[in-house]
Amino acid sequence: MSWVEAAGYFASALVFATFCMKTMIPLRLAAIGSNVAFIAYGIAGQIYPVLILHAVLLPMNLWRTVEMLRLVRRVEAAAKGDLSVEWLKPFMKTERHRVDDILFRRGDDADRLYMLISGTILLEEIDVTLGPGDIFGEIALFSAAHRRTQTARCTSDIELLWIGESDLALLCYQNPAVSFHLLRLVTNRLSASAALTEQRPAPT
Repeated sequence: MSWVEAAGYFASALVFATFCMKTMIPLRLAAIGSNVAFIAYGIAGQIYPVLILHAVLLPMNLWRTVEMLRLVRRVEAAAKGDLSVEWLKPFMKTERHRVDDILFRRGDDADRLYMLISGTILLEEIDVTLGPGDIFGEIALFSAAHRRTQTARCTSDIELLWIGESDLALLCYQNPAVSFHLLRLVTNRLSASAALTEQRPAPT
């Protein structure tokens, strides 16, 4: 068997392997390998349709692999709590409130997520004060009841950004790392609430 035939068989085996893979990065790497092997096979055998096809597919597979690796890094960063959400700001709208304004009350219907830009907000039921850069209002968006679990009161004049539920869902779909970050926020907020409940004395 010549090396040209071997290259053809090897490329075909890699194509077959892609149909057996369950994760995207190994699949893309196998596809890149098959593209390279088929290009060599097409050049040596002067099989130009095969050569042209895989010469076009190779840069496409390389680019998709780079995109997937970037996505993996974003997801890993989100899992560690290091995800920056600065990129979210252009998709949000600005709102200002005065001291003692109630942004929402416990039991209100939830339809948006907030990011505090300046000032402070008190979550009354768990006695937690939020400052600039904090994201809040996420628990109700992901709960079955779709109701606010806290009352948010402005303890100073504030400026904040907000994004509606449908726009947030679209952004989470486009960037799954945001979903991981919001999941961590929900988990941490619920853990803090549970800890405060345990610390409160039992009624007598």
